[in-house]
Amino acid sequence: MTRLAILGDIHGNADALSAVLDAAKREGVTRILNTGDLLGYYHAPRAVLAQLSGWQHDAVRGNHEDMLAKTVGDPSETAKVIRDYGHGLSYALETVKAEVLDALLRLPVSRLLTVDGMRIRLAHGAPWDTDAYVYPDASEEILNRLCDDVERPDLIVLGHTHYQALWSASVAGIRIVNPGSVGQPRDRQPGAAWALLDTTTGYIDLRREPYDMMDVIETARRIDPHLPYLWTVLTRQ
Repeated sequence: MTRLAILGDIHGNADALSAVLDAAKREGVTRILNTGDLLGYYHAPRAVLAQLSGWQHDAVRGNHEDMLAKTVGDPSETAKVIRDYGHGLSYALETVKAEVLDALLRLPVSRLLTVDGMRIRLAHGAPWDTDAYVYPDASEEILNRLCDDVERPDLIVLGHTHYQALWSASVAGIRIVNPGSVGQPRDRQPGAAWALLDTTTGYIDLRREPYDMMDVIETARRIDPHLPYLWTVLTRQ
């Protein structure tokens, strides 16, 4: 039996990640599946990567990792990212070791994992595009395309939307789950979102962990005052 933490869209929010990892430890989790976007928006990228380093951890690349690749050695691109998304990625460039960043940039867009006989497709937006959005109200056409996978996974894990969702009756008996966002939920339910998977029973529990957001909020206000979204999104209901 393996208990997996399914999580993603941490976005440099180390306080939120700490709450999730503490809960995962209490639940006996031994492995993490990560849908990407470890960095961006918030300002503790090094702490996020340090927290994850002690875990068995399978990850894919998100669109913010793609964005990070564009900023490396390109000040004009970095300025655009700061304008639109804040200093999260520039902080990563300044504080995270080059070899660690290089490993992030080499993450695959999609990967197929087998855990206790369960075949799991892991991606960020969709297996074919890190920037594809699959929202809870996704059409049957999109769900069918996801399930049209020659590797025949039992479970498809996606991120990117920052909305929790679980489709349990999709075509071909394949389930699809989005654990929501650890660092920046957008579904008006404050807290750090993730999902717990028991590979023996197949049960998936969508979880939300409370944490003290004040340090994250005050840091965002101080460093990126031109982007109030960074703090208002954390508490809106």
